[in-house]
Amino acid sequence: MRLVSLLGLAIALAPVTAAPAQQAGTTNPDETLFVREEAMIPMRDGVKLHTVILRLKSQTGPLPILLTRTPYGAPSGAPPRIPASWAALMKDGYVMVTQDMRGRFASEGGPFTLSTEIKTGKNAVDESTDAYDTIDWLVKNVKPNNGKVGMWGVSYPGLTAAISLARPHPALKAISPQAAWIDYWKNDDLHRWGAMRLTYASDWVNSLQADKTNDGIDLYDRYDTYEWFLKAGSPADIEEKYFKGRVPLYKQMIEHPDYDEFWKKQVWSDTLKKTTVPTLNVAGYWDQEDPWGSWQIFYKQRENDPNNLALMVAGPWNHGSWRSPGNAVGRIPFGVDSGTQFMQEVEAPFFAYWLHGKGSKPDYRMKSFQSGSWQWKTYNQWPLAGATSKSLYLHADGSVSFTAPAQGEGCREYISDPANPVPFRARPMSATYATPEWRWWEAEDQRFVDYRPDVLSYTSAPLDADLTVTGAITASLMAATSGTDSDFVVKLIDVFPEDYEKPPTAAGAYARGLNGYQLPIAMEVKRGRYLQSFEKATPLVPNQVNDWSIPLRDHDHVFKKGHRIMVQIQSSWFPMIDRNPQTFVPNIYKAKPADYQKATQKVCSGSAIMLPVVGN
Repeated sequence: MRLVSLLGLAIALAPVTAAPAQQAGTTNPDETLFVREEAMIPMRDGVKLHTVILRLKSQTGPLPILLTRTPYGAPSGAPPRIPASWAALMKDGYVMVTQDMRGRFASEGGPFTLSTEIKTGKNAVDESTDAYDTIDWLVKNVKPNNGKVGMWGVSYPGLTAAISLARPHPALKAISPQAAWIDYWKNDDLHRWGAMRLTYASDWVNSLQADKTNDGIDLYDRYDTYEWFLKAGSPADIEEKYFKGRVPLYKQMIEHPDYDEFWKKQVWSDTLKKTTVPTLNVAGYWDQEDPWGSWQIFYKQRENDPNNLALMVAGPWNHGSWRSPGNAVGRIPFGVDSGTQFMQEVEAPFFAYWLHGKGSKPDYRMKSFQSGSWQWKTYNQWPLAGATSKSLYLHADGSVSFTAPAQGEGCREYISDPANPVPFRARPMSATYATPEWRWWEAEDQRFVDYRPDVLSYTSAPLDADLTVTGAITASLMAATSGTDSDFVVKLIDVFPEDYEKPPTAAGAYARGLNGYQLPIAMEVKRGRYLQSFEKATPLVPNQVNDWSIPLRDHDHVFKKGHRIMVQIQSSWFPMIDRNPQTFVPNIYKAKPADYQKATQKVCSGSAIMLPVVGN
């Protein structure tokens, strides 16, 4: 999420510096395309939040307001031209407002906690009240406006848009939470089903809490961060050696390893009742940061949505790439500008209808730019009524098929060694935001770990027809470990044909070719200590086969004729996920060196991936 605020993506301007804000209502006479104003907007507790207001000089009538609230810094200047990601919106016209969240950059308050708790009581102050107070001030003081406000944003700004639904202001008429989240412990930024996202907590939370700007504590003293984390030890060791209390949420993660009240009170979506504000939820199927939350907001809203106001849009995008042409999945071009089409044909009409009264009310439930077929699909309901759940079985001979295992079919096994964990992307590994490789790691060719002795690969025969998978995918592993704790990682992969393209001959290009490419479609981890309960960790019984149910999220993908389906199984995903010591300890983040032990892992007959198949 760091540095991916909607405004940052759109304008690519440097964040606000330590220079003091101008007085409310003042303008900068040097800017020619936009009129730019700054204001310090008072909240109900007296804290003032720095806010930047931009209006095109050519648009002078009463306009709706589009508000983004961000921890990444409101722009220090106006864009010299209309950003490409604003172009479709600006044809209708908006007052564009960006606000520094409390405790960040030029806003008062703090320290910044990253809290998503919705508080109660007469004097309660939280992110939803800050949104309410900001909207109230804007409609009364930014003139002229038409009395209608929308909120939008990608990542943390997406969260701030979504959390406004907890206390929606009467003037809030439409929102678009893009790559937002609802539950810090179950998925997205900080955990994957209770397994710590180690690199992301170390880099992202560090950048937000160690300093009021995006500067964090420098950690890395070597080129390969995989090696750095391996030598650094447990998460508690990193806290003791490097953070030393300066990154409070990181320390709180260590002190609250289980799904206790500390995490549950952060689930802001529990406050949602009847859906009253039109909402365009947006998610990327290859979002490397927040792939889960926007779906869950959509599902929560749909529980009480009599007027069909909650919509969902998803596509073959990483974190925020729908705000760009969006014509490739990592190294795989597909030749359609799906991101541009989203901005022009989905997002702009959504806001135009609800904030301008133009066009017609959206009549769909879900729009998906389907991967594999590389075309837009419109669904009137989600999940699809016509999808059939089919079990793709993992066989002991290393194959996968829709044929159930034979009687007595055995297990496959491997040794998982915490001293040599499976990397989550190719080494040497850069820091989280240091190189472009981070942005598309979830779409990277998985041949970099194929044939490792601690990675099991199961592969189908080439498909004799297209296979369309639309909906929620789930893995069910019948698995055991010789240890008392363990992780299992499941990857569903689309293997391209060996003759997919003409072999490249340029220097360095052959190794990056697409022939035989192993494209991950769905990947997830499950931690054994939470098989029985998220709230209370319990040890595993050594060598006892358990059913590991692993959600692989919602997808919409066509495995094309001639492609093969692969499933990979491993027990580490480092350092994206912290190492499981494979010896049960009460607090996994405080494991000692002696707790990290090799374990023999078994994947047995009956293991399968449940696919929602359409039209087959």
